[in-house]
Formats: sequence, C-alpha cells, structure tokens
Amino acid sequence: MKNTDDHISLRPITADNVFAVIELSDTLRYGQQRFVAANAISLAQAYADPQAWPRGIYCDDTPVGFLILEDETAKSQYFLWRLVIGGEFQGKGYGRRAIEQLVDSVRTRPGAAELLFSYEPGEGSPEKFYEFLGFLPNGKMLR
Repeated sequence: MKNTDDHISLRPITADNVFAVIELSDTLRYGQQRFVAANAISLAQAYADPQAWPRGIYCDDTPVGFLILEDETAKSQYFLWRLVIGGEFQGKGYGRRAIEQLVDSVRTRPGAAELLFSYEPGEGSPEKFYEFLGFLPNGKMLR
C-alpha cells in the first residue's frame, strides 16, 4: 500500500549524498540495468554538461531515486535524461510523484512548452510508466 503521507522531494547532489545516489543503481531489479546507465556514469555526464540538472529523489530523508534534466533555457528545451528509482522503492508511487514535481518545476522555466524524454524499448522498459503519466510518443528514435 502506498503511503500518501510520504514527502517526496528533488534535492541537489552533494558530497553528503552522492554515494547513496550512486548505490541506487545496484538495487535495480534483474534486467533493468540494460535500460539505464549506472548513476555514477550519469553523474559524471551531468557534471560535464552545464545544462544538466541532476537531483536525488527523496522520500522524507531517504534517497529513493535519481534523475537528470537537461535544462537548456536558451533553446527552451527540457529533456529528462535519466530517471532511476531504486529496486526496493519501485511500485510505491515515488517515480510518479517525482515526475509530477519535475513537470511543475519545468513549467516555471523560460519558454517551457514540453518535457521530452527517451527510453530504451523492450520487455521491462519504462514505456508503460511514461504512458500512464500522460506522456505521448512523438515517433522520433534516437539512434
């Protein structure tokens, strides 16, 4: 049962939480690692890109996930690079609530009209999760 009293927040990655966020990659369920880069790799990419906006997803004071938004205000382009919810935290509504907060945040950004994302297709992919949240495929393939 989901606890609606849980407080979900998006927090900056700092020296105090970086290892907890990195370790979430190790908790993914069997086969999920093929759909997303390890959090350590994602963080390295984020810190090399000035448009990246990496955030830990927290339930109260427990890190439960990680996301990176490409926040390119000059182009009014907003792209969800990564979303990871730790294996033991999946199915509890944390990912949905984190995306809702992300959407609310993007709506405040200059020129924001849409939030884009990509996913690796295949059995076990997050495609149905995104569809459940109201995202629509645009037919573009990044390959």
